Amino acid sequence: MPSDCIVFDAVVRHPRVKVWQLLGDPEMYPRFFRGITDCERIGSPEPNVPTRYRFTIELRGTIVQHTVRTVLNRHSEKLALGNDPDNGSWCSVNLADDGPGRTMVSLSFFKPALCHDNTRWSKNEVRAWVRDGMQRVCDFLDRASTSVIANRGDGATFQLSVASTLRATGVLTFAQPGKGIAQLRAVGKWGHTLVGGYVGAAARSPQELAVVDQHGTRTFAEVDSMSTRLAAGLRGLGIDSGSAVAILARNHAVMVETLLACGKLGANVLLLNVGLAGQQLVDAITEHGAETVIADDEFDALLRYLPDDVLRVSTSRRVPESVSASKGINDLLRDAYDVHLRPPRRPGTLVVMTSGTSGTPKGARRPTPKGLGVVAAMLSRLPLRTGERMFIAAPLFHSWGLAALQISTPLRATVLLQERFDAEACLRAIAEHRATSLFAIPIMLRRIMNLPAEVRERYDTSSLRVVASSGSAMSGALVTEFMDAFGDVLYNFYGSTEVSWGTIAGPTDLRAAPTTAGTPPLGTRVGILDDDGTPVPYGSVGRIFVGNEMLFDGYTDGGSKDIENKLMDTGDVGYLDANGRLFVSGRQDEMIISGGENVFPRSVEEAIALLPQVEEAAVVGAPDVEYGQRLVAYVVVREGARLDAEMVRRYIRHRLPRFAVPRDVHFVDELPRNPTGKILKRLLVDGTAYPHTPSAG
Repeated sequence: MPSDCIVFDAVVRHPRVKVWQLLGDPEMYPRFFRGITDCERIGSPEPNVPTRYRFTIELRGTIVQHTVRTVLNRHSEKLALGNDPDNGSWCSVNLADDGPGRTMVSLSFFKPALCHDNTRWSKNEVRAWVRDGMQRVCDFLDRASTSVIANRGDGATFQLSVASTLRATGVLTFAQPGKGIAQLRAVGKWGHTLVGGYVGAAARSPQELAVVDQHGTRTFAEVDSMSTRLAAGLRGLGIDSGSAVAILARNHAVMVETLLACGKLGANVLLLNVGLAGQQLVDAITEHGAETVIADDEFDALLRYLPDDVLRVSTSRRVPESVSASKGINDLLRDAYDVHLRPPRRPGTLVVMTSGTSGTPKGARRPTPKGLGVVAAMLSRLPLRTGERMFIAAPLFHSWGLAALQISTPLRATVLLQERFDAEACLRAIAEHRATSLFAIPIMLRRIMNLPAEVRERYDTSSLRVVASSGSAMSGALVTEFMDAFGDVLYNFYGSTEVSWGTIAGPTDLRAAPTTAGTPPLGTRVGILDDDGTPVPYGSVGRIFVGNEMLFDGYTDGGSKDIENKLMDTGDVGYLDANGRLFVSGRQDEMIISGGENVFPRSVEEAIALLPQVEEAAVVGAPDVEYGQRLVAYVVVREGARLDAEMVRRYIRHRLPRFAVPRDVHFVDELPRNPTGKILKRLLVDGTAYPHTPSAG
């Protein structure tokens, strides 16, 4: 029977002050108590007004928000929270010494709030829930090694889970067995590579559209044929298995066919970032020993200082006289019709340049997929289906755009490409082609949301089922704003060039906790480790490590990432909450120590982004004589809005601890970014981005 008052008592073998740090702060509850997914402190500038907290609760498949106010807060002794508005429901935390280093904890619940279906938890259900949460609190204080989670699938074995996922998405089907066998034979011949994917798709669905760009369309048969002819032309230039080729191109069909041609020859490919400066490009090409550079004509001026022995090939069919390329695509395709290529003895390597957010971009060797487990991993969290119309807005030279292209082939998806991203043009293309999925980076979604509502509403984007974003962190404000505008179609993909994928957050995750990175997909392990490589407790911040089938093969300069128990360091720090979701606090080298307190910038950035006048913000640490470091915020204000530094500081003061309030607030037109949208904080720290930063306010 329901009870008006439920009490749970427990003895914790730790001092009262340590227990209070966890139970006296409601914002810590999502880390320990299952079902509480988010807690936002709602401060008030008015004196003597109690602090309020807005809880997001995931209960029996429904997400609800619940606001409470502080009724009593006696430090290290008692915290009482009442429902807001008051309906007579409240809960309290009472702490008392129980001998040296021991604390008696008493949790009381009076008239616990009703569930969404108007039922109330029983006394036993409440106590079981509290006991489960208190076990995590004790594990946290005991430094128990609990923060490792793995997704091995729902079936009896991992392989059964892979097969089940592939059948559900249509990759494996018993319909038209002859075509299915032809596809599997092609993949078996060329391997689980991009080449194998396209050759297999051409064997099964030759007349289906494969690529659509601003120049026209290509079927799978045409892409297969054109890339084979292009491979023959490249071989005529001396390119073969083991040759080094650099590609500098935007998103278009020739870029795809060039990748395939090099793959069919077994050449080693270096994908160059189109945002690199001329000297950076020359350095990368020479350091990787590229003998040939295949590039769009617009980059000709940046490549003028290449060594004379490096061959230049233009992606254009007609090369202007002003371009210094030795050959064009038509030159390579001429007289290359009747060719037959055998798969190379070993696939060529594929090198992707890192983002360079913390220094000079490095080459990272991508591994060759060993089977369909890689496809199943992504499809276990992204509800894509065969026959997708997939708009890949993310750059193909970036690991996220490349991953989207690779996953498109077993789905036999039509890929839509645009050379330059434009927010309105993106929406127009989605409406025109009835795109079902969009692969983008967060800055692209931000640009879409910056469009006036009347512009967004011109285009029918109702065909979109999946908007997958990766490449950098999305603010919780952007997550909620985007889903409110376009529906619950957003998927946040956490990974890196080095580890490929780590976790994926779907719409339910993001509604429950907008800042979460989600949970591991099929065949993936995630661990939160300390500096010694030992897992930390749930709720504790540590280094994020990931294990899956696609950990990179190391940097081309010989370096790599730390590995512990087959898990690779991502370079980020974060924690797992009670619901098994990952939260990324920031980069390992971003932590700011101000007045002896550790602050990760992301929590401050998230808080600033909640201001309706703010488009985006970045927070860094600057040297300070008194505090060691002080927080400095760079804020981009929405067009037409007004904001001053004191308003920002006052807002943060009522939502975060005092040591997290930025001392300096600078307003800028935009934040420095690399071509894949990542904010270059090192330019903010060293003053390179804004040598004459506007004064605060």
